[in-house]
Amino acid sequence: MAFWIGALALFGLLACWLWRRAASGQHKQGPMEEEEEEQGGCHGRADFAVGDCQLICKPSALAQALLKSFRRCPDLEARCWAWKSWPNLQTAAQLLWPPAQALEFARDHLELADGGLVALDWVVGPWEPGSRRATSPGKAATVLLVVPNATGRLTRAVHQLCQMALQQGHWPVIFNRRGHNGCPLTNLRLQPFGQPADLKEAVAYIRSRHPATLLFAVSEGSGSGLLLSYLGECGSSSSLRGAACISPVLKCRDWLEGGIPWLYEQSLLLLQKRDISRYRKALREAVDMERVLRCGSLQEFEEALFCPQERGPATTWEAYWEHNDPLRDADKVAVPVLCLCSADDPIRGPPRDTLPWELFRSSPYFFLLLTPQGGHCGFLRKGSSPPSSSWGNAVALEYLRTLAKFFRSEERLCRRSSRVQHRRR
Repeated sequence: MAFWIGALALFGLLACWLWRRAASGQHKQGPMEEEEEEQGGCHGRADFAVGDCQLICKPSALAQALLKSFRRCPDLEARCWAWKSWPNLQTAAQLLWPPAQALEFARDHLELADGGLVALDWVVGPWEPGSRRATSPGKAATVLLVVPNATGRLTRAVHQLCQMALQQGHWPVIFNRRGHNGCPLTNLRLQPFGQPADLKEAVAYIRSRHPATLLFAVSEGSGSGLLLSYLGECGSSSSLRGAACISPVLKCRDWLEGGIPWLYEQSLLLLQKRDISRYRKALREAVDMERVLRCGSLQEFEEALFCPQERGPATTWEAYWEHNDPLRDADKVAVPVLCLCSADDPIRGPPRDTLPWELFRSSPYFFLLLTPQGGHCGFLRKGSSPPSSSWGNAVALEYLRTLAKFFRSEERLCRRSSRVQHRRR
């Protein structure tokens, strides 16, 4: 009896708190409105309202096509429900809660030029009961390269993304870094935060297997640093036609140097230490493993692994980020990139300090879809019982569908124009 009385009291307090929050929200500015005031408003800028979200980008024909598509997306409508106001719960539900269904993989181990190995997991199931396969994986309309976060963990959101993509006719393939998700570490070289050499070889392999298929990419959280590094370094020769980054960490050095709340940082650090400890004996020749396992922050962990002072050539922290900053070659990116970010992201931090606003307003290839709620990789749908599926995945796939449609339309116009010019000659 006492349990039910306590539960009822807790429910009453929660309802009262939510009511007061909703009432005060009518008189206070949201985080995106405060950002507009600090930036001097959006006069002369391409900031478009999409429900209660904002699409921030440079004006273009593609931007208009995306705006039209997003405004038809029901997940971006301004709707209020309890979980939207709890970013930490949304984050924990997607990052910690186990997936509803395990994915079925067909794994390829790819040997790299230096003798290392990465793993490519081609998703072949499961299929929803009663669903009809519109295409076999080998004849899919597009191949979707999925880059998990920097810890390599396949979260609930990644599982949902791959299964949703499979049902829509894509063929998802997950990129696993050296030593991640059962991929063996065959040499003493680990992959730095923003070094895209391994991803380059993986994309070249995928392209050789499917030369005539559209290739898109989606990344999650801190894994976006690797994808953006690849796009900037390769430029127009990236082989990708478009990319989407869900809750990306864009100012990575600032993030590692103190931009992560303590509880999240220690959780991520524990996962990193657990994975690296499996190769403790083998890596002693290359790095000081005692120092690595004693680290108390992610910055110390990254420095101990990739900026050794005792073994090998000495590398400073500044020199490391000159070659690993994901946005170091952002001006060379030549494919459309959508960044889906939440203003209440508890891991990335407040938008005004953690998002490169000028990049989205000046580059024709970068698009920022900023939502008021969603947490970090959360974006939970309103469902009967939490945690429900992520509407962020649905928006990312809708973006890729719009891109493919836009490219087909542009190609038809080019062919028609060339025929007219030929006739005139």
